[in-house]
Amino acid sequence: MQYRRLGSSGLQLSALSLGSWVTFGRQVDMAKARDLLACAFDHGVNYFDSSETYAAGQAETILGEALHALRFPRDAYCVSSKVFFGAVTDPKPTQKGLSRKHVTEACHQALQRLKVDYLDCYFCHRPDPDTPVAETVWAMDTLIRQGKVLYWGTSEWPVEAILEAHAVAERHHLHAPTMEQPQYNLLHRERVEAEYAPLYSQFGMGTTIWSPLASGLLTGKYAHGVPAGSRFTLPGYEWLRQRYDLAPGSADMTRVAAMSRIAHDLGAAPAPFAIAWCLKNPHVSTVMLGATRREQLEENLTALDVVDKLGDATMQRIDAALA
Repeated sequence: MQYRRLGSSGLQLSALSLGSWVTFGRQVDMAKARDLLACAFDHGVNYFDSSETYAAGQAETILGEALHALRFPRDAYCVSSKVFFGAVTDPKPTQKGLSRKHVTEACHQALQRLKVDYLDCYFCHRPDPDTPVAETVWAMDTLIRQGKVLYWGTSEWPVEAILEAHAVAERHHLHAPTMEQPQYNLLHRERVEAEYAPLYSQFGMGTTIWSPLASGLLTGKYAHGVPAGSRFTLPGYEWLRQRYDLAPGSADMTRVAAMSRIAHDLGAAPAPFAIAWCLKNPHVSTVMLGATRREQLEENLTALDVVDKLGDATMQRIDAALA
């Protein structure tokens, strides 16, 4: 395993980490969770991500109970939660958003579900138009000073809101956001590579990127339709399928086919190839993997062996195929 600093902070995260979105509580039960976590930890993974909203809190409950059962040393791994959407199906006004009240109570609830005394990373899952950015910054700073959170960050915030958060933090000598958690993959590049560019140089922010495989599209498994049991067939995730055009000959499917050909020429499977491409970006602190089976996770972890195969000529070929 390789380890990277979370931006300019001193926190060393494994270059590949394990997330729980869609999987834990929906496709992965307690037994499978323990197996996946044990496999990841044995391969050097030290970062596990979740959110209050994943499976209405069940993802964090399963993650917490699995970590507790495996008895990993608490100082040997990092765990994160995210706040915004709420942990119930139909949240009341004070059970969602980024108000001081919900940010604080959601943190306490996450600590209970995850069975830990503090969160290594705590993210604002989306921007909240109903809460001043300053209020959220103050709430996060308070949690850090109380020892309940070590680093806080944002997820899918527009750059203007992140800049405002940094300005508030600097003006009042508060803890500023350390990291962003954006989507990043071969089909979704603009925000990480262009919009967030000032954040890396000006504030030293890191990124914990999600969906490196575009919800499985970049594995090639949707080349001949939507297989049963895949993410695109899960109830409640219809919106996920609508993000991409799966019609034969569409721009998305043409790009996926081109990436598969380049991966084949390198002697790599499409999934590790796509993950390795994400790792080539020096502003990526960790690539979060999602898996339902041990063999799937083990294959994705081989992405570390593919990175060195992505030389300048290959990266140029990828850019040309995606253009």
